[in-house]
Amino acid sequence: MPQFWKSSGMHLLTRDAHGHLAVTPDFLRAYYTRPELHPVEDSCVAEHRLFERLMADPFAPVGEQDLAAIADPDAADNYRIVLRFRDHLLAHGSIESGYAALFQAGNGIAIPPMFIDQLVHLIAHNILRKVADPLRLRAGELLFREQAATTADGQLMLADAETVETYSRTGGLGGLGALLAEAGTPLPSVSLDVLTEDNAPIYWDRSDRFDTAIDVRFTEPALDAFARVLESWIAHFHGVSVRIQPQQSIRDERWSWHVGLDAEATRILNALYEGKPVGDEDLGRIVALFRLDFDSRGDAIDSMRGKPVWMGLAMGADNIVRMKPQNLLTNLPVRRRN
Repeated sequence: MPQFWKSSGMHLLTRDAHGHLAVTPDFLRAYYTRPELHPVEDSCVAEHRLFERLMADPFAPVGEQDLAAIADPDAADNYRIVLRFRDHLLAHGSIESGYAALFQAGNGIAIPPMFIDQLVHLIAHNILRKVADPLRLRAGELLFREQAATTADGQLMLADAETVETYSRTGGLGGLGALLAEAGTPLPSVSLDVLTEDNAPIYWDRSDRFDTAIDVRFTEPALDAFARVLESWIAHFHGVSVRIQPQQSIRDERWSWHVGLDAEATRILNALYEGKPVGDEDLGRIVALFRLDFDSRGDAIDSMRGKPVWMGLAMGADNIVRMKPQNLLTNLPVRRRN
């Protein structure tokens, strides 16, 4: 099948016996060569020496004395952040385990949000690596890319927020567009291609450009594709099989459990569950609702056996959807196995 998401860096990793991504020397070297770390011509001798040591042995131990010897304090701090990230991943044995550990109670490690998104990008790529459906892959971008939501013409479109912002500044003309904008020249309007079942093959050559949109209205194929992504994410981390179906509303007199897939959805669902008044403005921010059922009743905690879990996805006041896939690691009523 065609390749996709080359930018994730999964080609730098190997898969272990559990199907999880194992950290490799080349993966770490990719972080050491980031602009924040790569020495420049006027970097001090200690910084050059540390960089060369890590490139030769990406797993080499680095002490505080090594970092204190770097003349540029910002460069030293950048090394501290990346090495703390490295040591966290190595301590947990895989990308997946390292990611999950970030959200365990009492874990005080601070990781830049950008690094967390990169981990999710890798994990999503691993989970979906054999998926031949471009709509499902595009829906998978919600796990690690913020989405701008629009509701024009009766549609509910999601487009990559960074791409939309870039196009709004450049008119899709790149650096030329930025120069024209600075000069006050009107820019052409740009509309992103909407990915559908009919034109889905266009995704393969453009997956790393993040420049397609999807319609996630109820009954639309993209919303169902997103449900399949969520099922795969849960199976990969929890080892349980679930069925997730889009819903138009929550009608459940025995409503017992819900999971917000982002901060806004969590707030709104909490209010609804507690019987608090929720205004039309908040209700209008709901992008999607889902019902989750465990295929095996024994996979749910005792109080949730035979009961559905309701889930929601919402946009913020700025019309941006910021999904938090970690909520599916920490908030699902999955029975813990010994």
